[in-house]
Order: sequence, then structure tokens, then C-alpha cells
Amino acid sequence: MAQHLIGPDELPVWVPGRLTVHSPEQGWDGMSVRGYCYSGSDVGVPPMRDYMIVAYRRGTTAMRRRFDGHWSTEHLGPGDVSLLTRAAESHWVWPEGIEVVHVYLTQDELAATCRQMYERDIADIELNDVLKANDPAIHRTAMHIAAEAAHSDVGSPLLIESLSCQLSVHILRRHAQVQFREHTPADTLTTRQIGTIQEFIRSHMRESISLDDLAGCVGLSRYHFARRFRQTMGTTPHEFVTRQRVSRAQLMLQRTSNPLREIAALCGFSDQSHMTRAFQQRLGTTPGKFRSES
Repeated sequence: MAQHLIGPDELPVWVPGRLTVHSPEQGWDGMSVRGYCYSGSDVGVPPMRDYMIVAYRRGTTAMRRRFDGHWSTEHLGPGDVSLLTRAAESHWVWPEGIEVVHVYLTQDELAATCRQMYERDIADIELNDVLKANDPAIHRTAMHIAAEAAHSDVGSPLLIESLSCQLSVHILRRHAQVQFREHTPADTLTTRQIGTIQEFIRSHMRESISLDDLAGCVGLSRYHFARRFRQTMGTTPHEFVTRQRVSRAQLMLQRTSNPLREIAALCGFSDQSHMTRAFQQRLGTTPGKFRSES
């Protein structure tokens, strides 16, 4: 039977407290925030769905926590931070009243950031068992997130996305253990997919071709597409597209008398100078010299 994991909105069932701030129900992807005022408590917390950051805002207290069968004890107050990994039971005991901010990062959010950082598929991420982290950066970010939840303004979704990325990168660098997946044959593109990509490039040669365009034509995310493309073709998608443009230009230079600027446009270069740079970097010559020598 699958383990039941509780979400942030279910936590007050096990840890009662007065809610002071919370993120909107809609509009924040991958991260949420809730603030609480707590009286002294002795509470067990079931495994949680998300990674949890506890930033201590007001009040000081002794804190005991059991995690993975072991108890740890610290004295916590404003500026301190506790981390709790997802899908793990815990037990918390504190005697004094405190005010805290909880920031929750989803598994998908942290894994997506991790994939971009390391350009590898992720098997699992576990936060280190940290009851008291000496990490002012996490506390500042948590307070900033809480303030934005309380008084959101124009541009709030963009700011929250930036703060979520900043927080995820910082935690992955300093407070997490990452397990990567081993590469398998499925990490390469199939012959059919390669053919589809080449046909897409030929059909859209005059246009600007983005990574999202190429990934979409074979039904992959941009991350998985970029990694599989490089694994299969030995180069980046951008370089491959540029080489295709240069090859098309070479044929046109040999077989037509079209002006260079027209060939540049037909092959998708931004202008004639762009085409010249691409020729010099890959062929060691200019389009004009290539035509005359051909």
C-alpha cells in the first residue's frame, strides 16, 4: 500500500496553531508558505508530501525533534531555520510559544531545479537532518516569501518564481543529498525521432528555431530533449541547426547565383554577417570565397 503523505494544508490537524499568513490557493507553482503562532507542544507529524523549511520568527524555545529514530535538541529563536525532508515521520517537542514561517517545496520543483543544475536525471533528493541550520540566507528568503504572500503586488508571480529557484539552489548546494539515475539506452533519440527533427529543420529553415520547437516536434521536455540529443548526436541542438543552415547555404552558393544576403535569409541567418561568421567558424572561409572556389 502506498504511503499516505500529508500536504501543508493538513498539518494543523497534527500541529494546531494560529494561522498568520498563507500563500494564495492559485498562482504559485511548486512552492507554498504558511505562518503559524504556536503554543508549547508535543506533537507527532506524519510523513509530509513536500520538503519543509521552518524559519523561526518570534520567541525562543528549547526544541527536541525525533527523526529517523534519533532525538536531537537545540535552542531556537528568531533567525534560526529547521529543515525536514519529505516522506519522513518526525516528532517535535517545545515548551515555549513561538511564531514560525513554513516554506514548502514540492518534489517536482526541487527535482526540476536539480536537473537543470546538474543536467542529469534525478532518482531522489533527501534534505539533511538539520534541526538548527546556521544559514541566514534561507531565513531571509523565507521571510521575503512570507511578506510577498501577505502583501502581494504586481509582478508577484515572477518574484515568487525567482525566490523559489534561489531557495532551491541554495538548499541543494548546502543541505541535500542527491541520488542520480544511471543513463540507459532510452536516454538517446530513436532513428525516427532524428528523422523527424531533421525534417522539421528543413521545413523551418527560414525561421528562428528554438530548443522548445525541436523538443516539441518529438514530444519531449526541453531538458530531456537537450540531454538525449547531445548523447545521440555528439553536439548541441543549436550547433546542429547552425550546421544544417551552413550546409544549405553551401548548396545554394554552388548551384545558384542568388545574392549572399538573399541566401542568408533563405537559410535562416539573421543577416549576411551572421552567415559569414558561421562559415568562418565552421569552414574557415567566407561565403564569397567558398562560392568563387566552388
